Amino acid sequence: MTLRFCSIASGSSGNCIYVGNEKSGLLVDAGISCKSILENLKNIGICNSSIKGVLVTHEHSDHMKSIGAMSRKLNIPIYANCKTWEALDGNIGKVKAENIKVFETTKEFSIDDIIISPFSISHDAVDPVGYTFSFGSRKLGLATDLGYFSQTVKDALKGSTFVMLEANHDIGMLKMGSYPYFLKRRILGDHGHLSNEASGYAACELADLGVEQIMLGHLSRENNFPQLAYETVKGIMEQKGIIVQKDVTLDIAPRCTISKVFSF
Repeated sequence: MTLRFCSIASGSSGNCIYVGNEKSGLLVDAGISCKSILENLKNIGICNSSIKGVLVTHEHSDHMKSIGAMSRKLNIPIYANCKTWEALDGNIGKVKAENIKVFETTKEFSIDDIIISPFSISHDAVDPVGYTFSFGSRKLGLATDLGYFSQTVKDALKGSTFVMLEANHDIGMLKMGSYPYFLKRRILGDHGHLSNEASGYAACELADLGVEQIMLGHLSRENNFPQLAYETVKGIMEQKGIIVQKDVTLDIAPRCTISKVFSF
């Protein structure tokens, strides 16, 4: 069996990721409508009955908007750490007691035959996490909403074949844009979001760890362009002697539509 990955939506307007194999499927976050998620799963050939749970990275609305609705619609569990569950309380509607699953950050667990390893990230939420997914010899990583590319994140992603990495904003666009000063400070801070430049240097470190495919995600609508993110990251990697599309494959996750489906 193969492990598949698809970005259903990625950006400040909403986030949802699919990871699964022929037996089981998982969603990471549900920050867009339940209807859109189900339609897009159908578009990539995924049956609702194969979805075994929703994993939550953190409690911000662009990641958790529809997690309660998805749990009720498909009768599936929601997985989050203790502090995130506390932050979600009262914001997702009624969830069956048996569908409330609490994990401990840094402790791996399994859903069917997929091994999930949550790891701490730097973001302005109560206890935000990224995830890696392992099935057989294959390992995939998800690392968005990063204030910075920490050693913890780097260690967690080691051994991954594929990583979805944040490239949220162009620093110049953000500084010159219409966002209020406090929001600009938040995004640029160590608990904000990874810039294109920072993503480029992180991508170099991932390549040095043996990562073969990188997909840039969580691009800002107001402060970035897909081609700008791609060219900035590519330029930094090639300055470091890494040839994009030869040494490492580089892709961009669309903000509001599904990406291609990656199989490993």
